[in-house]
Amino acid sequence: MGADAKSVIFDASGADIDAICAVARNGAEVAIGADAIAGIEAAYACLLRHAGAGKAIYGVSTGLGAAVDTRLDPAKDSGQHRIPRPRAVGVGRFAEADEVRAMMAARLARFCLGYSGVSPEVAQALAGMLNCSVHPKVPMTGSIGEADLPPLAHIALVLVGEGRAILPDGREVSGADALAAASLVQPSFGIKDGLSLISSNAASVGLACLMLQDIRRIFDAHIGAAALSYEGFRASLDPLDPLASRLRPGPGQGEVAAAVRSLLEGGDLMKPGAARRLQDPLSLRCVPSVSGAALHALRAAWTATELELGSSDDNPSVLADEDVVLPTGNFNPTHMVLAFDTLGLALARLAAMAAERIMKLLSPGFSDLPRFLAPEGVGANGFGALQKTVAALTAEIGHLAMPMPFAVTPVADRVEDYASLAMSVIDKTGRLAVKLRYLTAIELIIAARAIDLRGAIKLGEGTGMLFTVVRSIAPPLDVDRSPSNDIYALADCIAAGTLIGPLLSMK
Repeated sequence: MGADAKSVIFDASGADIDAICAVARNGAEVAIGADAIAGIEAAYACLLRHAGAGKAIYGVSTGLGAAVDTRLDPAKDSGQHRIPRPRAVGVGRFAEADEVRAMMAARLARFCLGYSGVSPEVAQALAGMLNCSVHPKVPMTGSIGEADLPPLAHIALVLVGEGRAILPDGREVSGADALAAASLVQPSFGIKDGLSLISSNAASVGLACLMLQDIRRIFDAHIGAAALSYEGFRASLDPLDPLASRLRPGPGQGEVAAAVRSLLEGGDLMKPGAARRLQDPLSLRCVPSVSGAALHALRAAWTATELELGSSDDNPSVLADEDVVLPTGNFNPTHMVLAFDTLGLALARLAAMAAERIMKLLSPGFSDLPRFLAPEGVGANGFGALQKTVAALTAEIGHLAMPMPFAVTPVADRVEDYASLAMSVIDKTGRLAVKLRYLTAIELIIAARAIDLRGAIKLGEGTGMLFTVVRSIAPPLDVDRSPSNDIYALADCIAAGTLIGPLLSMK
């Protein structure tokens, strides 16, 4: 399914990243498939049978967290509508509309797997909120990644007529008023609905989907920028030879080399003797190795996220076919967290390489071009001061790439004595990606300027098209001017996915 789909059906087989992004960013309408409805109904009926038999079921006939030793009678008053209230403890910035929608879509998609024990009424109500663009106000700090209780509780509050929500016209209203404005009926909560709405890492998973779409676009732009830097530097293409990858088949190495070569195909640089040097700096020579490793890390994070989307993290889970209500620890997404920590480290290495390519193009000792690629004229500075921005971005990216702590202050009377910090890892990786997008935009500008100064050279078919796009956004540097607007514009183009098409598969 493409991320630009106009409608999405969540069925019992699970969703993928493109589906979540289509709902979150393109306003795709959601529907619950017939098989998913059947599975939700079967699981809810199974849960009712077990609860009616007097069994101890966590969060249904017992309290939550440290209060698990408190028995409740769900037949008299399940109290599920009260569960979100004391857990809506978020602080910090509020989620953007696409972020809230991604969280809601991820939770709905996992409801449709048929293991949560949610009632059909509440599942349909969540779909209704998405389709009517009722967006709860969700503070982004509070989850420690052992189910994203605080952000999901802020969403759940709206379904009980409380909390705050933003309507399509931008007005902020109460949950009850938001449902009424959208002609949505406030659902009656079943015996596990409050817990089902909040006991999931759907916030982290939804945000991860958005981030992976962003990073994929940045990665494609990064490969394109590296190819333009090859053109601007007149670098040797020997390291891109398939024989090099055959000698040492590092992860993704051959695919990246092939992608760069495909962009350069048809240009002068492909001809024998076109390179200026026998051995170029490592930031050019090792593009296949380093970018291939980053591609490997990106694919691992992609796979980990889609595994989460296609599986249940409910505690307890309801397996209707086996007639089992099973306590689990599947709310712990450490495998996904480690994948994103690794991805951050890989992206930081891309940043270090890009920064060095920029610096080499700006240095006459390496590029044989005017210092800082300055235009003619006494006192012209060119891109000299832009080196400071490159240095700052690279340092900040390196800082954000550092892994999160693996020891966290225990909570819930020390019952929850470990935490994955999934949302914190997703958040810092997202901030890293924004900075890498700016750095990639800068490399595109610098490489295009170097190409301008090379005179009459024939670019590859792919690099030629990319150069044209860059020049349509960032005009040539005829006299000194601020490059900030050009950087913002190119970064926006990368974010929108309109700079360059997908170069490499995520599978």
